[in-house]
Amino acid sequence: MVFSPCIIIPIYNHGRTITATVAQLTAYQYPILIVDDGSDAQTQATLATLAASCDLVTLYRLPQNRGKGAAVVHGLMQAHALGYSHGLQIDADGQHAVTDVPRFMAAGQHSPQAVISGKPVYDDSVPRGRLYGRYVTHVFVWLETLSFEIQDSMCGFRLYPLAAVQRLLAHTRLPERMDFDTAIAVRLAWQGVRFVNLPTRVVYPQDGLSHFDLWHDNVRITKMHTRLCLGMLWRLPLLLARKLLPASLKQPASGTDTHWSSTPERGSRLGMAVLLASYRWLGKPVARLMLYPIVFYFFLANQAARRSSRLYLQRLSQSSSQPIAHGNWAVFRHMLTFAGSALDKFSAWIGDIPSERVTLHGLEHLALAEQSAAGQGALIVSAHLGNIEMARALAVQRKLTINAVVYTEHAQRFNALLAKSSSDFGVNLLQVSQFGPDTAVMLKEKVEQGEMVVIMGDRTPPAENGRIVSADFLGHPAAFAQGPWILASLLECPVYLMFCVPGPLEHHIFLEPFAERVLLPRKERQRAVADYAQRYAHRLEAYCRQYPLQWFNFFNFWK
Repeated sequence: MVFSPCIIIPIYNHGRTITATVAQLTAYQYPILIVDDGSDAQTQATLATLAASCDLVTLYRLPQNRGKGAAVVHGLMQAHALGYSHGLQIDADGQHAVTDVPRFMAAGQHSPQAVISGKPVYDDSVPRGRLYGRYVTHVFVWLETLSFEIQDSMCGFRLYPLAAVQRLLAHTRLPERMDFDTAIAVRLAWQGVRFVNLPTRVVYPQDGLSHFDLWHDNVRITKMHTRLCLGMLWRLPLLLARKLLPASLKQPASGTDTHWSSTPERGSRLGMAVLLASYRWLGKPVARLMLYPIVFYFFLANQAARRSSRLYLQRLSQSSSQPIAHGNWAVFRHMLTFAGSALDKFSAWIGDIPSERVTLHGLEHLALAEQSAAGQGALIVSAHLGNIEMARALAVQRKLTINAVVYTEHAQRFNALLAKSSSDFGVNLLQVSQFGPDTAVMLKEKVEQGEMVVIMGDRTPPAENGRIVSADFLGHPAAFAQGPWILASLLECPVYLMFCVPGPLEHHIFLEPFAERVLLPRKERQRAVADYAQRYAHRLEAYCRQYPLQWFNFFNFWK
C-alpha cells in the first residue's frame, strides 16, 4: 500500500476558528478536504476565501445541516474517490493539537491497516460532566467489542484507512450526528480492523462553539449503544473466536498486501486460556470439535487467508505429479489444520505427547548427538510446516539442548500462556527483535557449548530493510530470507534441515544434513546465498507435496 493521506475537516458555523486551523495545517503540506455541513452565510464566505487562496484546500458543501457524522462520511468517500489511502479527521474549532498531525501520519505509515485514534489528554478546561460521561461510553464500547483496544471512541481526531471505511460503508448506514465517532469505531473493530491509540492534547476554549445537544445527543447515544449491544450479541461467536484463533487467520481482507509481520497477535490471553481449559477439562477430541464452527466462520469471513490458502494449494497441485485438491473443502481443511496446531502446541508443552510417540527419521540425529557430546553444536533450519514444538521430543530423546529463535513482537500472549502451562517453556526460547552482532555472538556461544540453534527459513525478516533473496518455489519466484545462511556462515558449524509433522497415532521428525559448513565467498556472496536458499526451497517443496495441509503461511508468499 502506498501511504497517501489527506486531512478531512467537518465544519458547521466555526467561521471564527477555521482560518487559524487551516493556517496551522498547511505547514505540513497535506491536501485538506473541508466539508461544510450547511453553515451560515458568514462561515460560507470564510470558507470560499480559504478555498480560493489556498491550493491545498478543496471545499465541499452539504446543502443543509445533517450532522457531524454525515459531513465526515462525505469527506471520507470523497477522499477515497480521489485516490487517497488515509483520511485524518480533525475538528474545525481548535480543540485538537494540530502539532500532533505528524505523529498521526507517522503512526499510520507504520501501521497502514489500523485506525490511529486519538486518546485525549485534557487540561482544566474540560467540562466535568462531559469528562465523566465519556467513561460510560468507554465501558459500553469495551463490552460491545469484548476488547480494551479502543481506549476513547468519542475523540474526533482520528486517522482512517479508507479502504476499510469503504468496505464498511458499502453495507452499513452509520449515524450522522454526535454518535458517529463511536459507532464507526465499534463497527470497524467488528470488521477486524486494529486500533492504535495515540495520546493527544485536547482543549475546550472558553468562547468555543459546541454543537452538543445535552438532551437529544444523549438520547441518540443511548439508542446507538442499544443497537451496538444487540449487534454484539449475534456477533458473539465471531468476537470470541478472534480471541482463540491464531493471528494468521484473523487478518483483514486486505491482508494479502501486507508483510507477514504486520499481522498483529489479536487473540486475548483470556480467550486462549479458555481453549487450554477446554483441552484440559474436556479432552483434546472435544477441544478439536469446538474448532469447527470457529474455523468455518473465518473460512467465510476472511477472504485474505482463504485466497492465500487456495493460491498455495493451486501452485502445489500444478507443480506436483499427482493432483492436489485446492477447492473450498481443501481450503477449509487447511485452516482447520492450522487452528488445530495450537492444540498440538499445548500437547507438546504440557507433556501429553511423550517422546515415545515421536518417530525420528534418518540416522543423522545420531551424528547430531555425537557432535553435541563432543562440544560442537549445529544450526537447524526449519519451516512453518507442522508442529516445530515436536523438537522438544528430539531434545529429550537425544539429550540435546535446542534453542529456538523467535521474534519478540509476535505471539507474545500465546507464548506467555504456554509458559504458564509448563515450567520448561521459554528456557531455550531466544526472543529477538532483530538480528545484529550481539545476537550472532550469543548464538555462536551456544553452538560452541554443543547446543543446537533452530531458526525458520520460510519467512522474510520483519524489518523493511531486511535482506531477502529470490528462489523458485512451486514453480514461481518467491522471497526467502538471507539471514539463516549468513548466520550459518558466521557460526561455522554444520547445518541441518528439520521438519516436524503430526500423524494420527504418532508424530514424525525428519532431520537431514544440509551442509557441513555454509561458505559465502566474498566475491560470490549473493550467488552462494541464492544457491543455499534454492536448495532449502526445493526441500520445503518436497515436504509440502507430502504433507500439503501442514504448511501454514496464510499470506501471499509469492508477492
